[in-house]
Amino acid sequence: MSAQAQAATPMADTRGSNLYRADAALPELLKLCITPELFAHLEPQLDRLGVLAGGRLDALAGSADRNPPQLHHRDRTGTDRQWIEKHPAYEEMERLAFGELGLAAMSHRAGVFGWPAPLPPAAKYALSFLFVQAEFGLCCPVSMTDALARTLAKFGSPDLVGRYLPGLTATDMDAHLQGSMFMTEQGAGSDVGATTTVARRDGAAWLLEGDKWFCSNADAELSLVLARPEGAAPGTRGLGLFLLPRTLPDGTPNRYRIVRLKDKLGTRSMASGEIRLDGATAYLVGEEARGFVQMADMINMSRLSNGMRAAGLMRRAYFEALQVAKTRIAFGKPLIEMPLVRRQLMKIRLPAEAARSVMFAAARALEAADRGDTAAQKRVRILTPLLKFRACRDARRATGDAMEMRGGTGYIEEWPDARLLRDAHLGSIWEGTSNIVAQDVLRAIRREGALDALDAQLDQLDRVAGANEYRFTARERAQAFAKGVAEGDDTAHARQAATGLYYSTAATLLAWEGKQIGGAIGAQRAWLSKMVVRHKLSERDPLAAEPDEEFFE
Repeated sequence: MSAQAQAATPMADTRGSNLYRADAALPELLKLCITPELFAHLEPQLDRLGVLAGGRLDALAGSADRNPPQLHHRDRTGTDRQWIEKHPAYEEMERLAFGELGLAAMSHRAGVFGWPAPLPPAAKYALSFLFVQAEFGLCCPVSMTDALARTLAKFGSPDLVGRYLPGLTATDMDAHLQGSMFMTEQGAGSDVGATTTVARRDGAAWLLEGDKWFCSNADAELSLVLARPEGAAPGTRGLGLFLLPRTLPDGTPNRYRIVRLKDKLGTRSMASGEIRLDGATAYLVGEEARGFVQMADMINMSRLSNGMRAAGLMRRAYFEALQVAKTRIAFGKPLIEMPLVRRQLMKIRLPAEAARSVMFAAARALEAADRGDTAAQKRVRILTPLLKFRACRDARRATGDAMEMRGGTGYIEEWPDARLLRDAHLGSIWEGTSNIVAQDVLRAIRREGALDALDAQLDQLDRVAGANEYRFTARERAQAFAKGVAEGDDTAHARQAATGLYYSTAATLLAWEGKQIGGAIGAQRAWLSKMVVRHKLSERDPLAAEPDEEFFE
């Protein structure tokens, strides 16, 4: 929107913004993760996606959110034939995400955007970070398709990989196959070991019987399913991992039904449903007794994606709040001149930037881990639950505070604030609630030595960033507390330990980024690091006035 048009508008309207160009830090942060050649190759795509996310994609997301999918059980002739009717806006977003942008394919094969090799995780997360600022719901199927392709390639037989991986990584929508995972059961939510779905061997395949309670992307062509082979041990150790096609190789539909779709608080654009498996044909993936261990690979990739999506939601929420504060006149002056507004903006921005820094750190570690770096593998192991736990919790508050900046208008569904708030609540539930994921941080410390690997790298980054007694002391205290909680298996303090560890890590990352980037953006990162230490890691008297910090934008 032009400055003249904006001046005549009573409420800041960000529609038409380029969300990439509006985010001066994003390109500088991405440059710390990828080569200059790749950045130069990708920037036109980032710029294009920034325009889409602030305009056409945002409008499509609003339409799809207002018109959720519908489940049909019979066609008009009375033939039993299930299908999910999706709004044209959602289908167009699918073409953008899976086809034009190749978000689910770029990590697995060469050729996306004409690049001669698979793209590194940081590139995928940067693009997805922009996409999710407009549309959250579709990013779940994108993430699951991406993660399913990874898990299948790692553990699947050559026959399964050859039959299905090309479809999962196709950008031609006529050949493309979407993925999902059917794991949750009504009586076995986070307690996956209580899974009751049974697998019975049937020659080279298996037949699955049971109900899955919460299956997102319910009509996906391929799903990974946890089930217990007949006679297998109880608990997670007895579970197998199975690949379930929606359509069998002979072209007939598989023997399972979508019982109903879920009427959800958020992610309304995407179909989540209940699935009944009635002797459905499936194929064993990997070792029969290691199903949960192998499924954990897909879950962890989905958790990392959840953290990335929370970071994107918070960035969009901050952008909306900032534009309102800059343009809204109240009591004779712009909102941004008011001390309470500046403080509120800072409280939205801090968790948003912390999440983005940890997201890119995890992306760098994941790239090194996939090359065989064992220390990086341990860093991924702990950064993933840290990001999923804290960023997803922070997003709920940040999106609410941003809605408040717009006032009553922000509560109206015509604006993005309400959708951001609703979608933000998903991250703390899917792929493990906050309690479950915080305890996973403790397991990574206690069983795998992951904190030591993270600490070694943070020491290196702190030396580059420059000595800072307050930041270093905060990190030492946070790590000592987390180790004590982990070694004592003190689950009552798991969330407190994970929170301290997350923010102390973010403070070091922000300081390091500031030193590496330099200039005005680098100075902002250094300031953000200082604010994280002060507001998230330092002792504070709730009945004492705090110094009024300068708002640094």
